[in-house]
Amino acid sequence: MITIPRSVRIFIGSTPIDMRKSIDGLTAIVQVELEKDPYSGHLFAFVSRRCDRVKILMWDKGGFLLLYKRLERGQFKLPHMDPSSMSIEIDATQLAMLLDGIDFGRVRRPKPWEPGQRIDRPIGS
Repeated sequence: MITIPRSVRIFIGSTPIDMRKSIDGLTAIVQVELEKDPYSGHLFAFVSRRCDRVKILMWDKGGFLLLYKRLERGQFKLPHMDPSSMSIEIDATQLAMLLDGIDFGRVRRPKPWEPGQRIDRPIGS
């Protein structure tokens, strides 16, 4: 389990990449295709054509971190992506579900509570 601060944004590239690409190749994709700053400290996830491998690139304190996961069975369940966008942004919970092979597009989150809203609790709680 990786703990990711809320300030770190997570982007998934919308097109499959060649998993032979290393840090330099992925950095070039982040800069040229995604038009993002690879040195920002944000996470950039890339999925293989068969959706059974994922690489995550992140700049961390003077060097790049590259995380690679290969599923032995099944595929990563990617969120719906607009073909016109080069990447989509997800949150840390969605990344954890993606890496666990959970189709988070089918998971329904409860509506978040906000200050000023009434709290409905069952009687006797």
